[in-house]
Amino acid sequence: MKKTILLTVLIVFVLSLQSLYAGDIKKVRIGTEGAYPPFNYIDKNGDLAGFDIDIARALCEAAGVEYEFVTQDWDGIIPGLIAKKYDCIIASMSITAERDKKVDFTKKYYQTPVQCVTSQDNILDLFINGIENKTIGVQRGVVGANLARAKFGDSVNIKAYATQDEANMDLASGRVDMVCADSVILQTGFLDTEAGKGFQFFGPSFIDEEYLGKGIGIAVREGDKALQELFNDAIDEIRANGKYKEINNQYFDFDVYGKE
Repeated sequence: MKKTILLTVLIVFVLSLQSLYAGDIKKVRIGTEGAYPPFNYIDKNGDLAGFDIDIARALCEAAGVEYEFVTQDWDGIIPGLIAKKYDCIIASMSITAERDKKVDFTKKYYQTPVQCVTSQDNILDLFINGIENKTIGVQRGVVGANLARAKFGDSVNIKAYATQDEANMDLASGRVDMVCADSVILQTGFLDTEAGKGFQFFGPSFIDEEYLGKGIGIAVREGDKALQELFNDAIDEIRANGKYKEINNQYFDFDVYGKE
């Protein structure tokens, strides 16, 4: 009985400390890519924009903290966090076991499947002959690349790019046979554009947690429980007060959050 009481007191004490430290956070530096529309990108005025950016602002406002955005190429975004160039990453980063070895994550703030896109001229050939020896374009270091390698293995050639836009451009020019990426990115950033005319989704939607993780979360440095808790609470708040839905509806005609 005494051990149970002592454990309860200890848990309350730890939670109180986390709350106290979270209350000490006055400003958050947010690392983001700025090259992943419609989630984060540079608009025509040279400013950061997108779903990630609006969600980040809403979360900081809900938490009562100031914020500053820092742009960073995707390949260096986790090293930049570890090196303390910024305090967190809000850049459509999937919560994967591999990344969880280097950083800590909040709960998810959205979740969408991965799909592949190819030319409508290639559809019949792919159905008849399959994808063996075809070239698939992916963005380097993202879950779409993990899934393509896991699902298709050595039967295809994987070509990795620094950004998804570069992969899409090579698809449009015929230098790759298909691209695999987040379905929303491919729809809004390619299929809905002039360059995407004559292309379509091919194959199923993939949601495999083994390769795609547990959704999109906010990365913080390992052990930064105060910031992790601050953002977890803020995610709950904007989901409950309607702010999340308001931002969601500015970009999508469906609930990007996915299943609860």
